[in-house]
Amino acid sequence: MMRDVEKTIGNLIDKQTVAFLGSVSEDGYPNIKAMLKPRLREGLKTFYFTTNTSSMRVAQYRREPKACIYFCDRRFFRGVMLLGTVEVLEDSESKQRIWQDGDTLYYPQGVTDPDYCVLRFLAQRGRYYRNFSSEDFTVE
Repeated sequence: MMRDVEKTIGNLIDKQTVAFLGSVSEDGYPNIKAMLKPRLREGLKTFYFTTNTSSMRVAQYRREPKACIYFCDRRFFRGVMLLGTVEVLEDSESKQRIWQDGDTLYYPQGVTDPDYCVLRFLAQRGRYYRNFSSEDFTVE
């Protein structure tokens, strides 16, 4: 059993450069996509990613917000899956909050680009794998 869930899982997440974000397709099948690490993390509860408003994933999250994120530490063969929901945010405050220099490479019109939006993942529970065993936990 983990002594400090927030610290153990948070450290694993913060050391990764890639996150795998899951969605549900129109015909009910799971879809997974590698994404750059979250732009912002608030505990284990809330994660913010950038993406294109016109993307297939945004359409999927608008239709079915159920989602998961998986972070994998390949060096020590451990990982964590978080289950929750995704909200698509297009308001100016959310977009400015996680905008970074260089984002114009993806969103040429800048922070107001209509093809730029924010995905806010809200975790409800998770499952941590290490040392050939898994452990479920709730997210507070």
